Amino acid sequence: MKLILTLVAAAMAFAQREPARFTADVRLVRLLVNVKNSKGELVGSLEKDQFAVFDDNVRQEIKVFERYTTTPLSVAILVDTSGSTRIDWQTEVRSITKFLKALFSQGNPLDEASLFTFNYDVTQQSGFTRNAKLLEDRLKYVRPEGGTSLYDAIYHAARNLQGRQGRRVMVLVSDGGNTTSSKQYAEAREAAQRADAVMYPIIVVPIRNDAGRNLGGEHALQQLAADTGGRWFSATLEELDQTFAEILSDLRAQYMIAYYPTDARPGFHQVRVELNRPDLRAATRTGYYGEDPR
Repeated sequence: MKLILTLVAAAMAFAQREPARFTADVRLVRLLVNVKNSKGELVGSLEKDQFAVFDDNVRQEIKVFERYTTTPLSVAILVDTSGSTRIDWQTEVRSITKFLKALFSQGNPLDEASLFTFNYDVTQQSGFTRNAKLLEDRLKYVRPEGGTSLYDAIYHAARNLQGRQGRRVMVLVSDGGNTTSSKQYAEAREAAQRADAVMYPIIVVPIRNDAGRNLGGEHALQQLAADTGGRWFSATLEELDQTFAEILSDLRAQYMIAYYPTDARPGFHQVRVELNRPDLRAATRTGYYGEDPR
């Protein structure tokens, strides 16, 4: 009985204490930055003090700085498999396979890729893996047909990337059209920004003139690339291999810059990176979503 009374008294005393308060550090914002000179050549030899980072126009203190960062990559490959891609499908598969083999052979041994295909629906053909042969086999057995759920594919791939550690990248191969998505452009863009994913859309065009091309869809992809700090490409089938090689060069020459924002409010923050040399240009995402602390 005495033991029971002692336990009850201890419980009452514990309940009367002031509740414990836990504080979490503000979110570290990571920026992947590519720098090019006036000739369009990548510049990877800059020092930390040559960069200035602004969050909602307020200069921030850079806490992490890495040149040629080898932080592991998570690359989501999004491939348009609508009916319009049928004729050139095998050529696209060969180029994508070459890209994957180069990705896994040249970088961090923890780099991985996932595969999404999209037509009237979005299918995740594979989760994250380093098995290029598996990804190639999944592509080989796809039969292009139907419409193009472009924004749905971006949305779902971004959500899949969101929990991944390290650098997050989306490489999208399409003719630029969007015909059957349930998601809107703004939803796809927000999902990509919340995932901190850098987008590299490749718009495959059979010819260089504008006849028959979906210019509205192309412009949307161009804006997505700019907003996420990536690049967009317009490539013929003959240019696909070189296009993938350029994307790999970008990924291997990235700076990693990170800071703790002085204002950690929730909602969208605008970001810009400036350099102390007028002949250089920095490319990074235009902003990020601050987390709601609740």
